[in-house]
Amino acid sequence: MIELRNLSYTYGTAEEPSLKNINLKVKKGELLLVTGHSAAGKTTLALAMAGILHHEIGGKIEGNLSFKNRDIKEFDGIKELSRHTGMVFDDAESQLIFTTVEEEILSGLENRGYSGKEIQRRLNEVMELCEIGHLKERAPHTLSGGQKQKVALAATLALDTEVLILDEATAELDTEAVRKVFSVLKRLKEAEKTIIIVDHNIEDFLEIGDRVVLLEKGEIKAIKSPADFAAVSEDTDLTSKSSKKEYSCFQKERQPVISIKNLTQRYGEFNALDNLDLEIRSGELVAILGENGSGKTTLVKHLNGLLRPYSGNVSVKGLNTSLTPVNELVKHTGLVFQNPDNMLFEDTVEAEVAFGLNNIGITGSEAGDAIARSLELVNLKGKEKVFPRHLSRGERQRLAVACVIAMRPELIILDEPTTGLDAEESDRMMQLMKRLQLEGHTILMVTHNMQIVKDHAERVIRMASGKIVEDSANGACNSFKRNIKCVEEKCAEGGAIV
Repeated sequence: MIELRNLSYTYGTAEEPSLKNINLKVKKGELLLVTGHSAAGKTTLALAMAGILHHEIGGKIEGNLSFKNRDIKEFDGIKELSRHTGMVFDDAESQLIFTTVEEEILSGLENRGYSGKEIQRRLNEVMELCEIGHLKERAPHTLSGGQKQKVALAATLALDTEVLILDEATAELDTEAVRKVFSVLKRLKEAEKTIIIVDHNIEDFLEIGDRVVLLEKGEIKAIKSPADFAAVSEDTDLTSKSSKKEYSCFQKERQPVISIKNLTQRYGEFNALDNLDLEIRSGELVAILGENGSGKTTLVKHLNGLLRPYSGNVSVKGLNTSLTPVNELVKHTGLVFQNPDNMLFEDTVEAEVAFGLNNIGITGSEAGDAIARSLELVNLKGKEKVFPRHLSRGERQRLAVACVIAMRPELIILDEPTTGLDAEESDRMMQLMKRLQLEGHTILMVTHNMQIVKDHAERVIRMASGKIVEDSANGACNSFKRNIKCVEEKCAEGGAIV
């Protein structure tokens, strides 16, 4: 179906190739899993197999790539290739350009010339399959990260292409949604579709995979069976042991850094937050969990002034966020967005970090020292002059963190901090957060990654339908372990923790 022969690729302004002498055959009906560390070349390989490198991006291409025994260059651009191959990008938001969810799905179907009856059938089918029927009239920009991924997946599935390429397409989905995707892909595989899954964490799909390709620094390091890959992964697990502390009574004596009373937020007629109360105290490391669309991201956007309450009050360090200018709030609150690309717009890595520092009056040698320190902390030293868009998704995630920690705010908020990071990088990120906590920072993270919750969170809050339905700080001081275990078991089910 797809064959790469000695394929090497270098982006336009890059000095080093992102892919080096790739030799790979993907058979019709195969489910191929591609994994590796950040900057291993995974996304570039996916873009190559979709024909996007050759027909859209350009750059230096060596070697050959064929699709269905035809040179990829012979196709009439992406317009022709898209009739055979559908791709969900690692940045689902970049695929969503219409005013409603329904229009996103209809646009691709209408361009294929299907009858009205067939269009409606496919629309209804994928909306039910991806459980997004209730989002039909919502504007994509109002959706959570996980909901956006569901919509991008639905729009791609509706086209029923021979090949489906998923690049980190489940990174922001909750546990139950990932299980649903698993069942969809299993069914597609049984229908002999060719499926390529590119992800740091492929464990959820090993059961239905045929082969695992392990990339390292742009080269194929190994090709294994899922069983062999799983065995090696178990033997070489390098993640650290738990470093969390239990939520203890003395923490309740600390001064509140966040105080929220009766907070309600609405998107049109939709209640994203519903009369919510919350207090976070200085020095805590708190995890906020919940299904996609439960209100997690909407909540944290109130803490730096990106959203103002529809009703209710939000106070950060004693400042009323409804009355305090954003440029004052950011001195106290740093937010790493769910999608790091929404934070990056400068021409170099160091300029990205300098931008925030300059906005709070830090310049010259002081800014230089802060830039060097933050880039070293996130392991991006040596990439100061690199164009941010040439970094991998994981590297861009780390750069977004560097932009925030360089400003040294008392409150650091991370919305899905380990998206795009492999297990080792995720652990290093959390060790950095623990270090910052010990230096006096308060850490608040929104996540679906239950491993980092178990290993690092001291307090766990679970949200559902815009409300806080569980808070481990509200129980007895010795109940933390029981609560975190229940969160892991119940969160995906939407059930209450007792």
